[in-house]
Amino acid sequence: MIHMTETLGVQTVEDFLTTDETAELTKIVDDHLAATGWVPARPSEGTTPPQAAQAVLNGAVHRALPVLRRVFPSAVGVDEWLYHDLKPGDRIRPHVHGVGDPQARPHRIARVVFNLQDADEGGQFYLDTYASDDLWSQAVPDSSDHGPGTRYVPEITARSGPVKLDEIPHTRWICVPPPGTLVVYGSQLVHGVTPLVSGRARKLITDLLA
Repeated sequence: MIHMTETLGVQTVEDFLTTDETAELTKIVDDHLAATGWVPARPSEGTTPPQAAQAVLNGAVHRALPVLRRVFPSAVGVDEWLYHDLKPGDRIRPHVHGVGDPQARPHRIARVVFNLQDADEGGQFYLDTYASDDLWSQAVPDSSDHGPGTRYVPEITARSGPVKLDEIPHTRWICVPPPGTLVVYGSQLVHGVTPLVSGRARKLITDLLA
């Protein structure tokens, strides 16, 4: 049974990829970008890297599962990875994905991000935490896969949702992981990326599934 804390937990995996794996992944992604000419239309848009990249990342996730299960004991694997590429001036406003349909299978319990390249300045990942009950849906759907009484945060973006996240008092936690670190955060946590000032931020993102 999935406990609510799994959707609110945070875990890091330092040295998620070896130096050789990072170099291999970078080459695969660069070749993909050169072949497709893909350029994001907006900061939140991603592209699906080829199967060779998926294999490198999924192999590392398999190695990391014992660590991830300390915080996310229901975790069994991840969904398909997406590649994101941010440039100066880009930012990701605070948003939350939620668990999706509680009856769906497999279940999304967390989001997973690997920074292939960090920005020179800015572009930092953050989590926002809230005490306000306004963030939570009043409905408590009956799901045999989630613990009794589990509350759900609906999907909220900068443009849509029942509340405006910037208008609710909150505490911001800036994440500064060392290079090569995987960051996993519960699917009911509000998160975003600060404005990128210089350099380039390259990220690979997926869902942790139960």
